[in-house]
Amino acid sequence: MDLPTPRTGLLTDHYELTMLTAALRDGTAHRRCVFEVFARRLPAGRRYGVVAGTGRYLDALERFGFDAAEIGWLCERGVIEDAAAEWLSSYRFAGDVWGYAEGECYFPGSPVLVVEGTFAECVVLETVTLSILNHDCAVASAASRMTWAAGDRPCIEMGSRRAHEEAAVAAARAAYVAGFSSTSNLEAGRRHAVPTRGTAAHAFTLLHDDERAAFASQVAALGPDTTLLVDTYDVEQAVRTAVDLVGPGLGGVRLDSGDLVAQAHEVRALLDTLGATQTRIVVTSDLDEYAIAALSAAPVDAYGVGTRLVTGSGAPTAGMVYKLTARQGRDGLLAPVAKRSADKPSIGGRKHAYRSLDEDGHAAVELIVTTPGSAPPAHADELGRTLLQPLVRAGEVVGREPLDQARDRHQRVRAELPREASKLSDGDPVIPTHWQEALR
Repeated sequence: MDLPTPRTGLLTDHYELTMLTAALRDGTAHRRCVFEVFARRLPAGRRYGVVAGTGRYLDALERFGFDAAEIGWLCERGVIEDAAAEWLSSYRFAGDVWGYAEGECYFPGSPVLVVEGTFAECVVLETVTLSILNHDCAVASAASRMTWAAGDRPCIEMGSRRAHEEAAVAAARAAYVAGFSSTSNLEAGRRHAVPTRGTAAHAFTLLHDDERAAFASQVAALGPDTTLLVDTYDVEQAVRTAVDLVGPGLGGVRLDSGDLVAQAHEVRALLDTLGATQTRIVVTSDLDEYAIAALSAAPVDAYGVGTRLVTGSGAPTAGMVYKLTARQGRDGLLAPVAKRSADKPSIGGRKHAYRSLDEDGHAAVELIVTTPGSAPPAHADELGRTLLQPLVRAGEVVGREPLDQARDRHQRVRAELPREASKLSDGDPVIPTHWQEALR
């Protein structure tokens, strides 16, 4: 679980508070509303997306509020007026939230998160909600493709230096949900209990008078099972030096440059000739799912992935939006509302989501049912697996879970997808999304 951190209220766009101010003035601020987070489409060529960041969102929601200094600053800047200042001074979300469980897969139109409460208490959550989900879902979606391409070979997250320092921690967490075995980021280990790994960089070899001295120092500190970086100078000579120094029980060698496929074959043959038949080969160097797939026939034991992972492998945002889909009408009931904007339409109504499986146990359809109120449709158990799980009830978090539970869930859910989901070629979402309106 996250350690205590500051309030998250100002992780908010200016216009959310101007809308709040206006709604408090005209009396609509306290109308019951439903907001929904969804992606209109997946990134080009992607067959599915992965939900990540739910645990971080729940932590941020609990810390969402404004202290006196922040409210004073907002007033001085003319962002809010007295009524909004008074309202924000006691802000605490008291509504309900449902969401796809962390590690679940999603598709275009999937209502990944449903937030219900008054307009005022929900609208101010838009930016922080999207900041977390857009980043973490993008990283997890890329990570899932990478771990699928890697098969049973472990992937290590090592992209911290390519991201904002806090984004790096979040990326390590999201990658772990989607199957990465460990991270180089120590704060992710402390904050989220993600296993951490690390050995040495080229600088450590360059520090010493020769490669043998560097290897000897590392082995003395970390033991013979460590992984030695062998491409600072000459790969073949480095491998020979490593095995001569440590013996056939050397844990591993790492390749970080050049033609990784060819080098992996050459190094494997050399290690075997030297009797180091169990020594692992780890490869790094700007890997992504395509490079990992290309290495599938090479004698590689593990992958270290950095830049491409933390930037979503070409899709750094999940493209999710936070839209009002229902509001309280004059009759006191929730009424659907929807945008009709060109290229950016929304579908109104309170949603419930189900995934049906075919006779072989593979996912077949993402079914989204709109209902006139918050209650699920009749005979919901016949529609498929219920996807929206309670996360918050009356302002109290009820859906927090251990990170390993989300990680295990992703493995189960991904295994349900049709085999086409693993393809890296361009293609449509692997299952269709269907909408249905429940009878009143």
